This record gives sequence, structure tokens and C-alpha cells, in this order.
Amino acid sequence: MHVLEQHALDAGCVRVDLKPRLIAVRRPRRPRGAVLVLHGGGARHGSMAVSPTQLSVLRMVPVARRVARDRGLAVYRLLNSRRGWDDTHTPVEDVRWALTEIREHLGPDVPVVLVGHSLGARAAILAGDLPGVVGVVALAAYLLPGDGEVVLTGRRVMFVHGARDRIASMPQARAEARRLARTAPVGFVEVADGTHGMLRHHRAFDGAAAEFASALLSGRPARGAVGRVLAGEDLVEA
Repeated sequence: MHVLEQHALDAGCVRVDLKPRLIAVRRPRRPRGAVLVLHGGGARHGSMAVSPTQLSVLRMVPVARRVARDRGLAVYRLLNSRRGWDDTHTPVEDVRWALTEIREHLGPDVPVVLVGHSLGARAAILAGDLPGVVGVVALAAYLLPGDGEVVLTGRRVMFVHGARDRIASMPQARAEARRLARTAPVGFVEVADGTHGMLRHHRAFDGAAAEFASALLSGRPARGAVGRVLAGEDLVEA
């Protein structure tokens, strides 16, 4: 958004139409499934558009690329309509829009895995009951009490959380994971020394997301922490 537009918006002088954007990372001709990658990022003053170069968006680029190594999967990144979590239009509505777009591109029956970081993980969980979603990966999930009350019957859910995360509470994420486990299979992977930015041990975060998506959508056997989660373990150390 241009600086003058933002100043005018903050002053209440003009309405800028904020829209989500869908970026195709990989689109094979006949995909076995699709992965939608969701960024986080806190709110700013007023309703600000998401920039493709903001840190929370760039953080998910390597995640999407790692998932896209499975050439049988269509992979997309979603840029939300606005930064943060606006209660009048939450990122969940942007996910709903993106899923409609993906179905139009790939067909109505394509299974989808949502992969989100921080507030994007919150959006992935709260949108996990939407049609077509078969799995959710919540990376360093920033959650609020009650987020785990959503019913995700028929979906597989995996949390990946750093033990040194000082922004998104791991105890809070664990509590919401236990609530989700009442209606869906849920696994929790704890990354030793992992932080919220996922820069330390980033391969553990990226790799877990990619392996989980490939296992669900391509039927590839999962190893290590993800294999243990899919075998039924609820708490795994990576």
C-alpha cells in the first residue's frame, strides 16, 4: 500500500479495498492434493495491507518450497487481506476464499492440507473444519483459550512447537491440542531449542510440515517424528 493511501486510511478519508492474494508455488497438471501455506504477523495501526516482503510472509517461503519438493502436490501461499487478526474480517475468511479458488483451479474434490505459522497456525486450526481440508499443520501456533474447541472430526492435526518459543506459549498450544484431540487425531512435536521464528532448527519445522503433507496427500511413508505422530503418539520430541 502506498504511504499516502495509508495516511488517508488512518485519517478516515478514503476506503482502500483490501483483498487476499493466492500465490502458486507449484501447480502440477494432475495433483494428488493441495497444500495451502498461511503466514502469521501481528496487527498494525488501522487496517493495513499485507506486503509480500514483510518478515512473517517471507518466513513461509522456505516452508512452501520444502513442501513443493513433492512434485505431486499443488502448493500455494496465501497473502491475507490485512495484517494481524481483525475481528471484523479474520484470516479464516481469507482461507475460505483461498479454498474456493483452489477448488476452481483443481476441481471440487481436491484434498487440502493447511500449513500455518503463528497466527497463521491459528487460522489453519479454526479453518480446519472447512470442506476439503484433510489435515492441519500448526507451526509455533499463537492460540487463545477456546481455539481448541473447534471440531475437526476426520482431519489429522500436527503441532510443531519450539521449546524456546517466547512469543507463542507452548503450554497454551498443548492445552488446545488436548482439546482438539477430543474429536480428531492430534500429535504434538516439540523442537528442542526451537524459537518462534523457526530459524533455529528450521529444517525440523519445514521438514515436518512437508513430510506430514506428503504422507496425507501422496501416501508416502513418514519417518522420524512425523511417522511417530501418524502412528498415534501424541507427544514427540524432535
